[in-house]
Amino acid sequence: MRRRPPRNLNSEERKLWQKVAETAQPMHARRMSDTPKTEPVSPQKSKTPPTPRDPIGAFQVGALSPAKGARHHLAPSIEDAVAAAPVQMDRKNYDRLRKGKMVPEAKIDLHGMTMSQAHPALVNFVMRNHGRGARLVLVITGKGKSADDGGPIPVRHGVLKHQVPQWLALPPLRGVVLQVTQAHQKHGGGGAYYVYLRRTR
Repeated sequence: MRRRPPRNLNSEERKLWQKVAETAQPMHARRMSDTPKTEPVSPQKSKTPPTPRDPIGAFQVGALSPAKGARHHLAPSIEDAVAAAPVQMDRKNYDRLRKGKMVPEAKIDLHGMTMSQAHPALVNFVMRNHGRGARLVLVITGKGKSADDGGPIPVRHGVLKHQVPQWLALPPLRGVVLQVTQAHQKHGGGGAYYVYLRRTR
């Protein structure tokens, strides 16, 4: 296939093109070729040599971490709380009591009762024995279960064991109870309390 030869403009077309060329304005004020070429400036070499980096000192994990906040203080165990109570009774009798050398004059067994049953039974027992002039009584609570049931909330072992000292510290028992301490092993150990009562007036 032969190429078609280019067509030349006639005189009228040349005049028209000349008019268009005279009225046309350049899109850019300067052509790229008119802009002076700037030579890249070579960076001046520093006269002073660079200072060497500080040597890396001894590194310890967590050295720059913020200080740890205050830790949570867990409540003491019921045994520690009862043992830490101030001694109100005669010190000599207290030492004999802790060694199991004093014999309780009466005892009550709350083991197996619900809290709604145990509370009034404890109040009646303590008030009745205080009224007849008894000084030392034994309250058996049981040690409670030793295995968790696997639930999401931790279960306190021995509900009555934890509750009895609180009941003894509240009215009306607070006015007649002088001392509460854990019983000696021969009287029930961790599952019982000695309750030393005030003298009757």
